[in-house]
Amino acid sequence: MSEPAAYDDFLKLDMRTGEIVEVQDFPRASNPAYKVLVDFGPDVGERWSSVQATNYAKDELIGRQVIGVVNLPPRNIAGFLSECLILGVPGEDGQLSLLVPSRPAALGGRVY
Repeated sequence: MSEPAAYDDFLKLDMRTGEIVEVQDFPRASNPAYKVLVDFGPDVGERWSSVQATNYAKDELIGRQVIGVVNLPPRNIAGFLSECLILGVPGEDGQLSLLVPSRPAALGGRVY
């Protein structure tokens, strides 16, 4: 277990609902991954991310709502600038399970 965090620490992370609008192969990644373009609504806009979600088919990801952290600094991953962090957890089978809203959510809606 990690050390306790103050509520103010949680508030520093800007986690929002987005919709995956484009998926591209990412052969240069050291671990199997896709490049995904996520629409986080009018206040944030579209952001690119590298996500190790190759256990999902590309067409299965298009239109899927996800939760992403949008206020981390961009990160260079194998020459690709990842602008947000898409959240997920290990599934029972050990593969990625994306964190998604349990019902359709407003794009750009902030996690609270």
